Amino acid sequence: MEHTKKEEIFETYSIPKAVATLSVPTILSSLVMVIYSLADTYFVGLLNDPIQSSAVTLAAPVLLAFNAINNLFGIGGSSMMSRALGRKDYDTLRRSSSFSFYGALVLAGLFGLLCTVFRTPLLTMIGADATTAATTGQYLNWTVTYGSIPAILNVVMGYMIRSEGAAMHASIGTMSGCLLNIILDPIFVLPWGLNMGAAGAALATFISNCVALAYFLLYVFVNKTNTYVCISPRAFSLRKDVIGGVFSVGIPASIQNLLNVIGMTILNNFASPFGTQALAAMGICSRINMVPLFIFLGLSQAIMPLISYNYASGNIRRMKETIYFTRRIAVIACLAIAFFFFIFSEPLVQAFINDAGTIAYGAKFLQALSLSLPFMCIDFIAVNAFQAVGMGKESLLFAILRKIVLEIPALVILNAVFPLYGLPYAQAIAEFVLAIAGSIVLARFIKKQELRVSN
Repeated sequence: MEHTKKEEIFETYSIPKAVATLSVPTILSSLVMVIYSLADTYFVGLLNDPIQSSAVTLAAPVLLAFNAINNLFGIGGSSMMSRALGRKDYDTLRRSSSFSFYGALVLAGLFGLLCTVFRTPLLTMIGADATTAATTGQYLNWTVTYGSIPAILNVVMGYMIRSEGAAMHASIGTMSGCLLNIILDPIFVLPWGLNMGAAGAALATFISNCVALAYFLLYVFVNKTNTYVCISPRAFSLRKDVIGGVFSVGIPASIQNLLNVIGMTILNNFASPFGTQALAAMGICSRINMVPLFIFLGLSQAIMPLISYNYASGNIRRMKETIYFTRRIAVIACLAIAFFFFIFSEPLVQAFINDAGTIAYGAKFLQALSLSLPFMCIDFIAVNAFQAVGMGKESLLFAILRKIVLEIPALVILNAVFPLYGLPYAQAIAEFVLAIAGSIVLARFIKKQELRVSN
């Protein structure tokens, strides 16, 4: 049976093989997603127009807010599904899948509607001014007004398909959309094509998300007898255990993302008074920094089904080995990437825009951001482990610590002491503290589970 083969990944594969089987397709998918994200910045940057580049930067918090819904039903639903699979509770697994799909569909539509109705105050809130508002609004039309449903549903479905161990299919769906986006970007953005600027990048994103969603829907339809992912309306359930299981992890993960949006919005508002060059540089560096961020976020999310399954089935030793093995390889890789970013900060920024002022700002910003990378990967793995085992309160606590207690106050203080240049160091301070705290809480949790099993 196909189901049995999928469960072998969780139960019998060696830890390195299981981690590789789940993480390699996910990381490749994440890399393609980063390239696709950088493609918008790169091709819009080729116009050498800071206003167009600023529009992409200003819209980023709104697109990041998609992840609040992605996390609610994607992380919450997939964690619930993997734990149900570990208990062999197939009915709850299917009902959790259907609930997550239709919940995401409704909220995605509502999000797009609200962003359209309240477009003017939204533009003001994210830092757009008379110079950048029109271009930013055009970018939001395709990515949010028309694009919220396909953008959110394709991510949620990717999570659900990955939760049953089908990481390759989840990655193929994601990569198909991303690769199409990369192909369409220059055609829609540049003067030799449709010459639509930032709005063209947004249209390319919309089309690509529709293609990715179509792949996932086709996967579920074709494999309906060999997949646990169920989107049938008949399986939709408002059972208390289903809603509680999804939301106990999904709501903290969603709040964590909303706090990220607030943090990015504050960062953009602090950078805006220094002009479009500083704002464009901050956006470019944030996109470059997304390369390692997506890699290690992909790695930590890829092992979530493995952690969830073994926690639910009582195999705490295998769960522990998975977490610590993954953390070791992540830290080594992060140190190497941080060193590369620090040394080659200027040419990396110059690859995205040929504007001396923007490059000068960006080189300093990227060096500061690189300092946070080794601590970030430790933090990611700890928080995703908490989400995998249903520790929603702990993941919420860390989200509050990251933004409200650490990063946002650091942004205010550092900007006051070192205007503009102090801003990117706030992330390094937050991640350093969280890496220590996450390691302590995670070690205590594992020890508690080992004692429980031994008794």
